[in-house]
Amino acid sequence: MKTFLHVGDIGCLQTALAEAREIKADRYKYEHLGHHRTALLIFFNNSLRTRLSTQKAARNLGLDVIVLDVNQGAWKLETERGVIMDGDKSEHLLEAIPVMASYCDLIGVRTFAGLTDREADYSERILGQFIRYSGKPVFSMESATAHPLQAFADLITIEEHRDKKRPKVVLTWAPHPRALPQAVPNSFAEWMRAADVDLVVTHPEGYELDPLFVGDARVEYDQMRAFEGADFVYAKNWSCPGVTRPADYGQVINRDMSWTVGSRQMAVTNDAHFMHCLPVRRNMIVTDDVIEGPRSLVIPEAANREISATVVLKRILEGLQ
Repeated sequence: MKTFLHVGDIGCLQTALAEAREIKADRYKYEHLGHHRTALLIFFNNSLRTRLSTQKAARNLGLDVIVLDVNQGAWKLETERGVIMDGDKSEHLLEAIPVMASYCDLIGVRTFAGLTDREADYSERILGQFIRYSGKPVFSMESATAHPLQAFADLITIEEHRDKKRPKVVLTWAPHPRALPQAVPNSFAEWMRAADVDLVVTHPEGYELDPLFVGDARVEYDQMRAFEGADFVYAKNWSCPGVTRPADYGQVINRDMSWTVGSRQMAVTNDAHFMHCLPVRRNMIVTDDVIEGPRSLVIPEAANREISATVVLKRILEGLQ
C-alpha cells in the first residue's frame, strides 16, 4: 500500500478487520517490520487522538518516529505555486517535502480544510503534493476532505459491538458554534457504504455531503424518523458542504438545537450505541446523559484508533519489504 486516503486503498474490508482483531490480541506481533525504519508524522493542525494513537501504532511496529508540528518550531510554509514569497512564509512546501522525505521511510500528514474555497479543499492540494513529490508512502492522518484512520476505527468498533448481521447505522448532523470540516462525516459515510450495514444520513437541508462519499446512501431530513430502529448513532457536526448551496460552502447555516442528540432521539432507537469521534461539545452535539450512558462507545472508539493505525502502517511496511 503506497497511499491511504480512501476505503478502497485498504482492499478487502473483511481481511483488514481480521488483521485488526489479530493486532488487538497482540499489538507487537509485527514489531519486526519497522526495524531501522522511520515514520515522519507531520501536523499542520492540532491533534490529540490522532497524534497519540499513530505514534503508539508506529512504536507497536518497531518504527522510529519523528513528529513535526509545522506551526510550532518550523519555518512557515508556503503551499501555493506562483506566489511571490515576500511575506512571513520562509520556505515552500515543494522544497520542504523532498527534504523531509530524505529523513524517513513513510509519511503521515494531517491538514484541515480552509473552508473558504471548495475547489481547493476538495482537490487535496497539500496531501497531493506530499504524494507527488516525496517519493515515499503517504497516509492521511486527516485531510481537507477525509479522515480514514477515524472511519476505520469506527468500523472496527461497530464490528465489535454489533449483535445482528446488518445493523442500522445513522450518521446525524448536530449543532456546533463553529464551522467544521466535512472530513469525518465524509469518511464515515464512505466506509459505512463499503461495509455491510444499513446506512442512513440525517441532517437539515443544505448540509448534503458530496456524492463522492455519501453515494446512494439514504438521506433523511427528519432526524426522529431517521433514528427509528437504529442500532448505532454517530453524531457529528459539519459545515455546509456546498453541494446544493455553493455560495454557502464552509458556513454555519443552521444552529437548531433540537438536533442535539439526547434521550428524546435515543428513545426511538433499538437501544442504540452512541458514537462520536471526539472532541465533543457536550450539550450541543450530545447531552451529558447520552455520552455518559452505558451505550456510549466514545472511549472504546478512541482506543481503536491505535488499532486502525497499526493495521494501516503494517500494510505500508509490508509494501516496503
